[in-house]
Amino acid sequence: MTSVPTNGVTIEYETFGPPDAPAILLIMGLGMQLVAWPDSLCEGLAMRGFRVVRFDNRDVGLSSVMPSAGRLATTAMMAGAALRLPVRPPYTLEDMARDAIGLMDALAIPSAHVVGASMGGMIAQIVAATRPDRVKSLTSIMSSPARVTPKPKVLAALVRTPPRDREEAIRRMTAFFKLVGGSAYPPTDAELKAKVDRSIRRSWRPESFARQLIAIQTGRSRVAMLRRVRAPTLVLHGSEDPLVPVAGGKLTAAAIPGARLRIVPGMGHFLPEALVPLLVEEIAAHCRQADDASASDPSGGTP
Repeated sequence: MTSVPTNGVTIEYETFGPPDAPAILLIMGLGMQLVAWPDSLCEGLAMRGFRVVRFDNRDVGLSSVMPSAGRLATTAMMAGAALRLPVRPPYTLEDMARDAIGLMDALAIPSAHVVGASMGGMIAQIVAATRPDRVKSLTSIMSSPARVTPKPKVLAALVRTPPRDREEAIRRMTAFFKLVGGSAYPPTDAELKAKVDRSIRRSWRPESFARQLIAIQTGRSRVAMLRRVRAPTLVLHGSEDPLVPVAGGKLTAAAIPGARLRIVPGMGHFLPEALVPLLVEEIAAHCRQADDASASDPSGGTP
């Protein structure tokens, strides 16, 4: 792994596959590090002939830590954003979208297949709508273009005060993944423990979660913006997602011209190993189809 400076921050990233292959840029969700994209998913896509790039968003993992406004001010911003009051966030989803484009610039990737999960799907939507020249295809996973209402237990788990230490963080993260996982693809206890332990050992930044949550809460609806997306789009969503209900996926697909919606029965808001074969097949086929369509279009796909 290595890092690059871009857009005023430093972004940590990791690549799989040959550098001259078509690129897939993976954008992860709220408070999650690049390792939340399963290694097996990245390796599977690389074996399908792609260069896979996964990275830590600003404020998580090994990317730049953003300045803190203090716990009281942060709590006040979260409350204000939840009530839809005017709040100036520490940074926005648009800032994070510019980080993604900056990473592509640093890696000399003129355009990529952009894949985002949860908050990463929101960022990917912004990239696809505002920088169509940089996006070969879009895959939006368990995401939404507008505010959604999680189930009460999930919402309560999101807005708790930060954990006091790493042990409490491990317990909370494990419990949260069990809470949001779907019935058809439950992770084994051993898999869940390995994922959580790896994440906490790599980086533990309890304060950054709130700043990213504020960026989501203060984000404007992207429904109108998504009507400008021209990249071939795949929307993947779980039927049992308790954090971003399936209505968010349906709204995403309805807003993007020509988007294909795949609702996965029994999938929740998690990427367990049992789901990887389906994800590899869906994403690789979608990206390959987009590449083939672009190669056969004399205009290069320009609308």
